[in-house]
Amino acid sequence: MKRFLKLAPVLLLPAIASASTLWKGDFETGDLSQWTRAQSVADDRLQIVSDVTREGSKALKVTVRQGDNPIAASGNRNEVLYLTEEAQGSEYYYKWSTLFPANYPIANTWQLFAQWHQEGCCGSPPLEFYVVGEEMFLRAGGSEGKIIWSGPLVRGQWNDFVLHVKWSSNPSTGFVELYKDGKLAAPKTYAATQFSGDRNYLKLGLYRDNSISQVGVVYHDGFAMGTTLEDVMPPAPVAETTPAPPPVGLPTTPVQQTPPSVNSPTPSQQPGSPVSLPRDPNGSAGDLQAGQGCGASASGGMPVMAAAVALALVLLMRRKPALAKARAPKR
Repeated sequence: MKRFLKLAPVLLLPAIASASTLWKGDFETGDLSQWTRAQSVADDRLQIVSDVTREGSKALKVTVRQGDNPIAASGNRNEVLYLTEEAQGSEYYYKWSTLFPANYPIANTWQLFAQWHQEGCCGSPPLEFYVVGEEMFLRAGGSEGKIIWSGPLVRGQWNDFVLHVKWSSNPSTGFVELYKDGKLAAPKTYAATQFSGDRNYLKLGLYRDNSISQVGVVYHDGFAMGTTLEDVMPPAPVAETTPAPPPVGLPTTPVQQTPPSVNSPTPSQQPGSPVSLPRDPNGSAGDLQAGQGCGASASGGMPVMAAAVALALVLLMRRKPALAKARAPKR
């Protein structure tokens, strides 16, 4: 938890991948050369743009129209592909950002925007991010697998993802952990993240049910892969802060107070406590510092001493007749 709190401000900001990053697919080259290959029906379906970016100067704009089927498979798609080839038991971190425009189509069926596909043929991938209706999902283990996370579909702004995965076909070994927009969205959850005997490869873009007729557009930016969180999101410098000066008229030396015990009164119940006393508009700050207030002034002991002296005089006066009587000669 402490480690996450330390890095939480960093996760809120896009950053350039560090030197130890294993691979970057951030499109800053101005083309698709960072990726293994593209699957698209035309050049205008996968465009490098500079007018909509999350970090750097370039991002990927993906467009899908009904009927787009570059690999003669199910559904419509245009995607970029990278052979990450995660082995059984390997563990990696991934970072990227996705933006759904304000006019992104609503459909009560699947629309994938990121997936780690098995090398073998066919079926839902072992790890996938997709949209149904107005909600986003992360699922592990294929079509019958486990929903790791779900959240509302946010349009018109970047969705920042940091994904931590241990790859394994054993559901007791493999796990997924997800940060979204700088916050822990899904704590470490164990699940099968691979199919037995298969390695994975990454696909980023838009792949959806072929029944959707509206044109779909998404943007992706800043993909990075590493072995630690710092590899994909290096720490930002900590800003120095200057303590604010105390308000004018108040003491510069704080009054030390002993925390009340379980059975002791609260500060508002403790007479003379500087916490409990509202400042008298006609008084001075020094009064608050000294803990002086109603019935607790600096000269508050004088009335008690005067009363004691008066009582002693009264007793003495009463005693004098008795002494005089005792000393008188007996008659």
